[in-house]
Amino acid sequence: MTRQRAVATMVLLSALALVTGCATNPVTGKSQFSLVSESQELAIGKDGYQAVLAEYGAYEDGRLGAYVDSVGKRLAAVSHQPNLEWHFTLLDDPTVNAFAMPGGYIYITRGILTHLTSEAQLAGVLGHEIGHVTARHTAQQITQQQIAGLGLGLASIVSPTVGRYSGAAQQALGLLFLKYSRDDETQADQLGVDYSTRAGYDPREIPTTYVMLRRVGEAAGQRIPAFMSTHPDPGDRENRTRELARAAATGKTGLVIKSRDFVRRTDGVVYGNDPRQGYFEGTRFIQPEIGFEITFPDGWKTQNSRSAVLAGAPDKSGVIQLTLADAKGATPSQYVAELLRAQRLASADGTNGTIGGYSAWEGRIGLLQKDGSVAPVTAAFIQRSATQMFQILGQTANGDGPVRNTIHSFRNASGTRSVTPARIKVITVAQTAPFSSVFSAAGPQAASVEEEAILNIVEPDESVAQGTLVKLVPKP
Repeated sequence: MTRQRAVATMVLLSALALVTGCATNPVTGKSQFSLVSESQELAIGKDGYQAVLAEYGAYEDGRLGAYVDSVGKRLAAVSHQPNLEWHFTLLDDPTVNAFAMPGGYIYITRGILTHLTSEAQLAGVLGHEIGHVTARHTAQQITQQQIAGLGLGLASIVSPTVGRYSGAAQQALGLLFLKYSRDDETQADQLGVDYSTRAGYDPREIPTTYVMLRRVGEAAGQRIPAFMSTHPDPGDRENRTRELARAAATGKTGLVIKSRDFVRRTDGVVYGNDPRQGYFEGTRFIQPEIGFEITFPDGWKTQNSRSAVLAGAPDKSGVIQLTLADAKGATPSQYVAELLRAQRLASADGTNGTIGGYSAWEGRIGLLQKDGSVAPVTAAFIQRSATQMFQILGQTANGDGPVRNTIHSFRNASGTRSVTPARIKVITVAQTAPFSSVFSAAGPQAASVEEEAILNIVEPDESVAQGTLVKLVPKP
């Protein structure tokens, strides 16, 4: 950095400090420069909560969600911010991950829950995420991004998920795609051990969690990044947390593990992608519950969430999005007219007709952007019912042929075969044997022996004692 640039940076930081002031870090008790106030943190977390639920959904078993929340609240009560209004949410997503948002909003996926083997391990994961909040790591990420002049706009380019939101919700979702620093991870590991022990859990269960996470690795094509990609290993995490846990547990008695009770709670939990929420066969997307299918261009990358189905050209020259909106009793042409009246569109030029047997409007629209510019978009509005309107929007650099082909592939799929998700089944091992033998004796499975061994945090050839509870995934 040149001397002139260094001086300019110091002037900028001084000016920002005058405007925003410094905040006290709840963990260290020290003043910390921040562009994010406590009220802004709360707003980001609150708005982000609704956006996360819209994208990923809470898991269907409310009792299991309440259990996760109860464990989280027990930890939060002994944290550096016990009076914060904490929220712990179990998401219906197969990705093995957990993440935190400012203001006390903690999320874990059913994917990581099914890969744990004790309540103490769950406490370790939640304690780690609580540590990111109490140490204000997410607020510091936002501050650093703003100082760099980047904001969180980059995330909206990388992820179409983020781009569909604005304001605090977009800022919150953008945090899902940013990595913590190694120093932040080290501190969160320490706080996770500390909070778990204070809450009465045995922290010596935590290192095994990192063995599991390392084995899971980073799977391709997941909507939420995997744990190890957003929580980078600061170096020998397993051994470091083992030393921290040993020191924290020294001299303490009655520390809780709760392995068998925890494993029983995972019985019946959905494993992997849930086909009831829609599934891809190549680039053909089928939604059996709503009852439609659509085919995207060959070779395009696809993504399905609770609020949208997306496809993008591999060279980023095109994108297509399908969403379902409230028709409010309007026909497709009336719906477009209302969008014009509400100034959500700058222009619309199209015709009425039918697509897939439904009444539809198809044409070109001028989509208003945040900066006031107008983006030309190929669009179709297809009426499923008086209250449901499918919206298909697309842009390509080389003509609108791929978008129109996708639009006209849309069709009714109400007669699609019923689908059943794979679910965890907990069994008791009848006699001591290698896990691979238990796996083989259980009949056809929906996952491989390696995958199911990771679910139980054992090796395939590792001996499993008689009476042990193990998690399997029988084919539905």
